[in-house]
Amino acid sequence: QGQLAESGGGSVQPGGSLKLSCVASDFNFGIYAMSWYRQAPGRERELVAAIASSPDGGDVRYSESVKDRFNISRDDDKNTVYLQMNSLKLEDTAMYFCRAVCSGAACYGPYYGMDYWGKGTRVTVYS
Repeated sequence: QGQLAESGGGSVQPGGSLKLSCVASDFNFGIYAMSWYRQAPGRERELVAAIASSPDGGDVRYSESVKDRFNISRDDDKNTVYLQMNSLKLEDTAMYFCRAVCSGAACYGPYYGMDYWGKGTRVTVYS
């Protein structure tokens, strides 16, 4: 079964920056779309950012609340997806989860539809 391991969470003041990493193992990372979700206390889990597989062009998408502040990227040679978070706000406090989904045109055969989640890394923004 595929594995995802997030790291880089921590505590930061409003306006600060933090970079999350998610290292994938035991699956074909390069053909998977990757994404970051978050779940804040008392709120539903929400999609933060997504990036298509590199063979599919690496298209990126962001939620409205983070689109001018966060950046998602991937390094297929390192089986890693990143989330650079800038200008952090109190409302960004949440558990951040990495997700891998084989859903793009590059996905094929038995890999299509596979869906893996990491265990999450905590981000706390406080004044």
